Amino acid sequence: MSEQAATYTITSVSDARRTVPVVTVESFYNSHAEALQMKLEGPQVGFQRKIREPTINRPGLALSGFFKYFAEKRVQVLGAAESTYLKHLPKKLRIKRFRDMCAKKIPCIVSSRGFHLDPALRDVATQEKIAVFRTPLITMKFINAATIALEQDFSPTATEFGSMVDILGIGVLIRGASGIGKSECVLGLIERGHSLVSDDVTRITSVEGRELMARAPELTRNHMEIRGIGIINIANIFGIGSIRIEKRLDLVVTLKAWEELEEVDRIGLDQEYYEILGLQVPNVTIPVRPGRDIARLIEVAAMDQKLKGLGHNSAADFNKRLISSMEKRST
Repeated sequence: MSEQAATYTITSVSDARRTVPVVTVESFYNSHAEALQMKLEGPQVGFQRKIREPTINRPGLALSGFFKYFAEKRVQVLGAAESTYLKHLPKKLRIKRFRDMCAKKIPCIVSSRGFHLDPALRDVATQEKIAVFRTPLITMKFINAATIALEQDFSPTATEFGSMVDILGIGVLIRGASGIGKSECVLGLIERGHSLVSDDVTRITSVEGRELMARAPELTRNHMEIRGIGIINIANIFGIGSIRIEKRLDLVVTLKAWEELEEVDRIGLDQEYYEILGLQVPNVTIPVRPGRDIARLIEVAAMDQKLKGLGHNSAADFNKRLISSMEKRST
Protein backbone atom coordinates (compact mmCIF):
# COMPACT_ATOMS: atom_id res chain seq x y z
CA MET A 1 0.00 0.00 0.00
CA SER A 2 1.46 3.41 -0.92
CA GLU A 3 0.52 6.91 0.16
CA GLN A 4 -1.76 8.46 -2.44
CA ALA A 5 -4.36 11.13 -2.85
CA ALA A 6 -7.93 9.92 -2.62
CA THR A 7 -9.58 9.41 -5.99
CA TYR A 8 -13.12 10.45 -6.75
CA THR A 9 -15.70 8.72 -8.89
CA ILE A 10 -18.82 10.59 -10.02
CA THR A 11 -21.88 8.47 -10.72
CA SER A 12 -24.39 10.37 -12.82
CA VAL A 13 -28.13 10.13 -12.28
CA SER A 14 -29.64 7.53 -14.58
CA ASP A 15 -32.83 6.53 -12.78
CA ALA A 16 -34.03 9.95 -11.59
CA ARG A 17 -36.86 11.89 -13.19
CA ARG A 18 -36.25 15.63 -13.17
CA THR A 19 -39.11 18.10 -13.26
CA VAL A 20 -39.20 21.78 -14.08
CA PRO A 21 -41.56 23.47 -11.62
CA VAL A 22 -44.49 25.46 -12.99
CA VAL A 23 -45.90 27.88 -10.43
CA THR A 24 -49.36 29.28 -11.09
CA VAL A 25 -51.31 31.84 -9.11
CA GLU A 26 -53.60 29.02 -7.99
CA SER A 27 -50.79 26.79 -6.70
CA PHE A 28 -49.10 29.75 -4.98
CA TYR A 29 -52.36 30.77 -3.28
CA ASN A 30 -53.35 27.23 -2.27
CA SER A 31 -49.90 26.49 -0.83
CA HIS A 32 -49.15 29.76 0.97
CA ALA A 33 -52.40 31.65 1.58
CA GLU A 34 -52.53 30.68 5.25
CA ALA A 35 -48.89 31.50 6.01
CA LEU A 36 -49.05 34.79 4.10
CA GLN A 37 -52.55 35.60 5.41
CA MET A 38 -53.80 36.21 1.87
CA LYS A 39 -57.50 36.55 1.05
CA LEU A 40 -59.07 36.82 -2.37
CA GLU A 41 -60.63 40.18 -3.20
CA GLY A 42 -63.32 39.99 -5.86
CA PRO A 43 -64.01 37.10 -8.25
CA GLN A 44 -61.71 34.14 -8.77
CA VAL A 45 -60.07 35.01 -12.10
CA GLY A 46 -56.59 34.55 -13.52
CA PHE A 47 -55.71 31.61 -11.28
CA GLN A 48 -54.06 29.79 -14.20
CA ARG A 49 -51.63 32.64 -14.88
CA LYS A 50 -48.01 31.63 -14.39
CA ILE A 51 -45.62 33.27 -11.95
CA ARG A 52 -42.42 33.27 -13.97
CA GLU A 53 -39.92 34.70 -11.48
CA PRO A 54 -39.51 33.70 -7.80
CA THR A 55 -39.57 37.19 -6.34
CA ILE A 56 -41.88 40.15 -5.72
CA ASN A 57 -42.19 43.55 -7.42
CA ARG A 58 -43.48 46.89 -6.12
CA PRO A 59 -44.88 48.67 -9.21
CA GLY A 60 -44.33 52.25 -8.07
CA LEU A 61 -42.63 53.39 -11.29
CA ALA A 62 -45.19 51.57 -13.43
CA LEU A 63 -48.05 53.41 -11.69
CA SER A 64 -46.28 56.68 -12.51
CA GLY A 65 -46.28 55.71 -16.19
CA PHE A 66 -42.71 54.35 -16.57
CA PHE A 67 -42.72 50.78 -17.93
CA LYS A 68 -39.25 50.45 -19.49
CA TYR A 69 -37.91 48.14 -16.78
CA PHE A 70 -41.21 46.84 -15.46
CA ALA A 71 -40.87 43.37 -13.89
CA GLU A 72 -44.12 41.99 -15.27
CA LYS A 73 -43.23 38.33 -14.60
CA ARG A 74 -43.44 38.81 -10.83
CA VAL A 75 -46.23 39.05 -8.27
CA GLN A 76 -47.09 42.75 -7.90
CA VAL A 77 -47.46 44.16 -4.38
CA LEU A 78 -49.21 47.43 -3.59
CA GLY A 79 -47.87 48.75 -0.30
CA ALA A 80 -48.72 51.91 1.59
CA ALA A 81 -46.73 54.09 -0.81
CA GLU A 82 -48.40 52.71 -3.94
CA SER A 83 -51.89 52.79 -2.43
CA THR A 84 -51.47 56.38 -1.22
CA TYR A 85 -50.07 57.49 -4.57
CA LEU A 86 -53.02 56.00 -6.45
CA LYS A 87 -55.51 57.74 -4.14
CA HIS A 88 -53.93 61.13 -4.87
CA LEU A 89 -54.26 60.73 -8.63
CA PRO A 90 -57.34 62.06 -10.46
CA LYS A 91 -59.84 59.24 -10.98
CA LYS A 92 -59.44 58.98 -14.77
CA LEU A 93 -55.66 59.04 -14.58
CA ARG A 94 -55.69 56.54 -11.69
CA ILE A 95 -57.76 54.07 -13.70
CA LYS A 96 -55.62 54.61 -16.83
CA ARG A 97 -52.34 53.99 -15.01
CA PHE A 98 -53.75 50.91 -13.30
CA ARG A 99 -55.19 49.60 -16.56
CA ASP A 100 -51.82 50.09 -18.29
CA MET A 101 -50.19 47.99 -15.59
CA CYS A 102 -52.86 45.28 -15.80
CA ALA A 103 -52.46 45.17 -19.59
CA LYS A 104 -49.04 43.63 -19.00
CA LYS A 105 -48.70 39.89 -18.34
CA ILE A 106 -48.56 40.23 -14.57
CA PRO A 107 -49.54 37.12 -12.55
CA CYS A 108 -51.56 38.73 -9.76
CA ILE A 109 -51.80 41.71 -7.41
CA VAL A 110 -51.47 41.68 -3.62
CA SER A 111 -52.51 44.65 -1.49
CA SER A 112 -50.55 44.69 1.77
CA ARG A 113 -51.22 46.28 5.17
CA GLY A 114 -54.90 45.32 4.83
CA PHE A 115 -55.60 48.05 2.24
CA HIS A 116 -58.72 47.44 0.14
CA LEU A 117 -58.22 48.13 -3.55
CA ASP A 118 -60.47 50.85 -4.99
CA PRO A 119 -63.61 49.11 -6.43
CA ALA A 120 -63.02 50.83 -9.79
CA LEU A 121 -59.47 49.45 -9.91
CA ARG A 122 -60.63 46.02 -8.82
CA ASP A 123 -63.10 46.05 -11.72
CA VAL A 124 -60.22 46.82 -14.09
CA ALA A 125 -58.27 43.83 -12.72
CA THR A 126 -61.34 41.60 -13.12
CA GLN A 127 -61.78 42.72 -16.74
CA GLU A 128 -58.12 41.87 -17.41
CA LYS A 129 -58.59 38.53 -15.60
CA ILE A 130 -56.03 39.29 -12.88
CA ALA A 131 -56.58 37.97 -9.36
CA VAL A 132 -56.41 40.50 -6.52
CA PHE A 133 -55.49 39.47 -2.97
CA ARG A 134 -55.25 41.31 0.34
CA THR A 135 -52.98 40.64 3.33
CA PRO A 136 -52.70 42.38 6.71
CA LEU A 137 -48.91 41.89 6.73
CA ILE A 138 -46.72 44.95 6.38
CA THR A 139 -45.22 45.20 2.91
CA MET A 140 -41.62 44.17 3.61
CA LYS A 141 -42.65 41.28 5.83
CA PHE A 142 -44.92 39.98 3.09
CA ILE A 143 -42.23 40.42 0.44
CA ASN A 144 -39.65 38.52 2.51
CA ALA A 145 -42.00 35.66 3.36
CA ALA A 146 -43.42 35.40 -0.17
CA THR A 147 -39.95 35.42 -1.72
CA ILE A 148 -38.85 32.52 0.49
CA ALA A 149 -42.04 30.62 -0.40
CA LEU A 150 -41.51 31.22 -4.12
CA GLU A 151 -37.85 30.17 -3.93
CA GLN A 152 -39.02 26.85 -2.54
CA ASP A 153 -41.70 26.51 -5.21
CA PHE A 154 -39.19 27.23 -7.99
CA SER A 155 -36.49 24.91 -6.67
CA PRO A 156 -35.57 22.18 -9.20
CA THR A 157 -36.69 18.72 -8.15
CA ALA A 158 -35.88 15.13 -9.05
CA THR A 159 -37.52 11.81 -8.25
CA GLU A 160 -35.11 9.14 -7.06
CA PHE A 161 -36.11 5.49 -6.87
CA GLY A 162 -34.75 4.74 -3.44
CA SER A 163 -35.59 4.87 0.27
CA MET A 164 -34.55 7.73 2.56
CA VAL A 165 -33.80 7.47 6.27
CA ASP A 166 -32.42 9.73 8.99
CA ILE A 167 -29.58 7.96 10.81
CA LEU A 168 -28.23 9.95 13.75
CA GLY A 169 -28.80 13.20 11.90
CA ILE A 170 -27.33 11.94 8.63
CA GLY A 171 -29.81 11.76 5.74
CA VAL A 172 -29.16 8.54 3.82
CA LEU A 173 -30.68 7.60 0.46
CA ILE A 174 -30.64 3.82 -0.04
CA ARG A 175 -30.83 2.82 -3.69
CA GLY A 176 -30.41 -0.39 -5.64
CA ALA A 177 -32.11 -2.80 -8.00
CA SER A 178 -35.69 -3.86 -7.35
CA GLY A 179 -35.92 -6.70 -4.85
CA ILE A 180 -32.40 -6.27 -3.46
CA GLY A 181 -33.76 -5.50 0.01
CA LYS A 182 -33.96 -1.72 0.37
CA SER A 183 -37.22 -1.74 2.34
CA GLU A 184 -36.03 -4.54 4.61
CA CYS A 185 -32.88 -2.54 5.40
CA VAL A 186 -34.94 0.54 6.18
CA LEU A 187 -37.21 -1.52 8.44
CA GLY A 188 -34.17 -2.80 10.32
CA LEU A 189 -32.91 0.77 10.75
CA ILE A 190 -36.28 1.93 12.06
CA GLU A 191 -36.22 -0.90 14.61
CA ARG A 192 -32.86 0.47 15.78
CA GLY A 193 -34.45 3.84 16.49
CA HIS A 194 -33.80 5.72 13.25
CA SER A 195 -36.44 7.61 11.25
CA LEU A 196 -38.12 6.99 7.91
CA VAL A 197 -38.36 9.85 5.43
CA SER A 198 -39.61 7.96 2.37
CA ASP A 199 -39.86 4.45 1.04
CA ASP A 200 -39.07 3.37 -2.53
CA VAL A 201 -39.71 6.79 -4.14
CA THR A 202 -38.03 9.96 -2.86
CA ARG A 203 -38.61 13.53 -3.99
CA ILE A 204 -35.40 15.58 -3.87
CA THR A 205 -35.26 19.38 -4.09
CA SER A 206 -32.19 21.54 -4.65
CA VAL A 207 -32.12 24.45 -2.20
CA GLU A 208 -30.33 27.43 -3.74
CA GLY A 209 -27.97 25.04 -5.53
CA ARG A 210 -26.07 24.28 -2.31
CA GLU A 211 -27.89 21.37 -0.61
CA LEU A 212 -30.48 18.71 -1.34
CA MET A 213 -33.63 18.18 0.70
CA ALA A 214 -35.54 14.89 0.49
CA ARG A 215 -39.14 14.08 1.31
CA ALA A 216 -41.77 11.48 0.45
CA PRO A 217 -44.60 11.99 -2.03
CA GLU A 218 -47.81 12.97 -0.25
CA LEU A 219 -49.55 9.72 -1.18
CA THR A 220 -46.93 7.37 0.29
CA ARG A 221 -45.74 9.45 3.27
CA ASN A 222 -45.28 7.41 6.51
CA HIS A 223 -45.98 4.15 4.64
CA MET A 224 -43.79 1.26 3.52
CA GLU A 225 -44.31 -1.72 1.25
CA ILE A 226 -42.90 -4.97 2.63
CA ARG A 227 -42.98 -7.93 0.28
CA GLY A 228 -45.10 -10.67 1.75
CA ILE A 229 -46.78 -8.33 4.25
CA GLY A 230 -48.02 -5.43 2.12
CA ILE A 231 -48.43 -1.74 2.96
CA ILE A 232 -47.75 -0.76 6.58
CA ASN A 233 -48.03 2.57 8.41
CA ILE A 234 -44.70 3.18 10.15
CA ALA A 235 -46.00 5.92 12.45
CA ASN A 236 -48.82 3.70 13.73
CA ILE A 237 -46.56 0.72 14.36
CA PHE A 238 -43.35 2.33 15.65
CA GLY A 239 -44.60 5.70 16.91
CA ILE A 240 -44.41 9.27 15.71
CA GLY A 241 -40.67 9.42 16.46
CA SER A 242 -40.00 6.90 13.69
CA ILE A 243 -40.84 9.30 10.85
CA ARG A 244 -39.54 12.59 9.48
CA ILE A 245 -41.26 14.85 6.95
CA GLU A 246 -38.07 16.19 5.39
CA LYS A 247 -34.32 15.66 5.70
CA ARG A 248 -31.16 16.97 4.08
CA LEU A 249 -29.42 14.38 1.90
CA ASP A 250 -25.89 13.70 3.18
CA LEU A 251 -25.04 10.21 1.91
CA VAL A 252 -26.11 7.81 -0.84
CA VAL A 253 -25.78 4.06 -0.23
CA THR A 254 -25.96 1.87 -3.32
CA LEU A 255 -26.77 -1.80 -2.74
CA LYS A 256 -25.42 -4.24 -5.32
CA ALA A 257 -25.39 -8.02 -5.52
CA TRP A 258 -21.94 -9.33 -4.57
CA GLU A 259 -21.48 -11.16 -7.89
CA GLU A 260 -22.13 -7.96 -9.86
CA LEU A 261 -19.11 -6.20 -8.39
CA GLU A 262 -15.80 -6.84 -10.08
CA GLU A 263 -13.86 -5.29 -7.21
CA VAL A 264 -14.86 -4.45 -3.66
CA ASP A 265 -13.29 -1.44 -1.91
CA ARG A 266 -11.73 -2.78 1.31
CA ILE A 267 -9.91 0.36 2.43
CA GLY A 268 -12.19 3.32 1.77
CA LEU A 269 -9.60 5.77 0.41
CA ASP A 270 -11.37 6.16 -2.91
CA GLN A 271 -14.40 8.41 -2.45
CA GLU A 272 -17.34 7.89 -4.79
CA TYR A 273 -19.97 10.53 -5.49
CA TYR A 274 -23.50 10.29 -6.84
CA GLU A 275 -24.76 13.29 -8.78
CA ILE A 276 -28.27 14.65 -8.21
CA LEU A 277 -29.44 17.96 -9.68
CA GLY A 278 -25.87 19.03 -10.35
CA LEU A 279 -24.65 18.37 -6.80
CA GLN A 280 -22.30 15.55 -5.81
CA VAL A 281 -23.31 13.51 -2.77
CA PRO A 282 -20.88 11.03 -1.13
CA ASN A 283 -21.75 7.51 -2.28
CA VAL A 284 -20.94 4.16 -0.67
CA THR A 285 -21.47 0.89 -2.55
CA ILE A 286 -22.27 -2.06 -0.27
CA PRO A 287 -22.17 -5.63 -1.65
CA VAL A 288 -25.23 -7.71 -0.75
CA ARG A 289 -25.25 -11.44 -0.16
CA PRO A 290 -27.03 -13.79 2.27
CA GLY A 291 -25.88 -13.53 5.88
CA ARG A 292 -24.71 -9.91 5.79
CA ASP A 293 -26.44 -7.47 8.18
CA ILE A 294 -26.93 -4.72 5.61
CA ALA A 295 -28.89 -2.46 7.97
CA ARG A 296 -25.97 -2.50 10.42
CA LEU A 297 -23.49 -1.76 7.63
CA ILE A 298 -25.58 1.22 6.46
CA GLU A 299 -25.72 2.48 10.04
CA VAL A 300 -21.92 2.29 10.29
CA ALA A 301 -21.53 4.03 6.91
CA ALA A 302 -23.72 6.89 8.18
CA MET A 303 -21.69 7.22 11.39
CA ASP A 304 -18.46 7.19 9.38
CA GLN A 305 -19.87 9.97 7.16
CA LYS A 306 -20.70 11.94 10.28
CA LEU A 307 -17.08 11.57 11.44
CA LYS A 308 -15.85 12.76 8.03
CA GLY A 309 -18.03 15.84 8.40
CA LEU A 310 -16.20 16.53 11.66
CA GLY A 311 -12.83 16.18 9.92
CA HIS A 312 -11.99 12.58 10.85
CA ASN A 313 -11.29 10.18 7.97
CA SER A 314 -10.61 6.72 9.39
CA ALA A 315 -9.20 5.28 6.16
CA ALA A 316 -6.85 8.22 5.59
CA ASP A 317 -5.70 8.16 9.21
CA PHE A 318 -4.98 4.43 9.03
CA ASN A 319 -3.11 4.87 5.74
CA LYS A 320 -0.89 7.56 7.28
CA ARG A 321 -0.12 5.31 10.25
CA LEU A 322 0.75 2.43 7.95
CA ILE A 323 3.03 4.58 5.78
CA SER A 324 4.73 5.92 8.89
CA SER A 325 5.27 2.39 10.19
CA MET A 326 6.75 1.24 6.85
CA GLU A 327 9.12 4.23 6.75
CA LYS A 328 10.38 3.48 10.27
CA ARG A 329 11.08 -0.14 9.34
CA SER A 330 12.96 0.85 6.21
CA THR A 331 15.35 3.11 8.14
